[in-house]
Amino acid sequence: MTRKAARSPRLQLDVVDRGKPRTPRAFVARVVRATLAFARRPALPVSLLLTDDAEMADLHGEWLGDATPTDVMSFAIDDGAELVVSVTTARRVARACGHAVRAEVALYIVHGLLHVLGHDDTTKAARARMRAAERVVMQRLGLDYTPVDARA
Repeated sequence: MTRKAARSPRLQLDVVDRGKPRTPRAFVARVVRATLAFARRPALPVSLLLTDDAEMADLHGEWLGDATPTDVMSFAIDDGAELVVSVTTARRVARACGHAVRAEVALYIVHGLLHVLGHDDTTKAARARMRAAERVVMQRLGLDYTPVDARA
């Protein structure tokens, strides 16, 4: 008797990309899959908005009471994850750090999903665990980036 390989669940991913530069959907899907696999939650539905600082500031103000742009916002809603990523911020930070914009976008997606999946960064110990998780996922993706805690 042969054993059938376990099938991974179909990725449930909805992407709206209003960011500049655009981020290929296949790349976003690879980042989301890697993060969900790391957290052992491959079937989690994910909705992602890639946008600019102006829209991010509007949404940040509306949902979190701070009308300034931020890198990523994430919400656990209806047994899924909703993320908003500022590609404008990613572009600016990537240039300052000397790595690719897509690596910074990936880091924001990873970070946001990790929050929804139970990671926290409010204490030193929790932040260290989150940074370690980010490092693992980014390495699995083969993306060169500057870790947040190593930035000037």
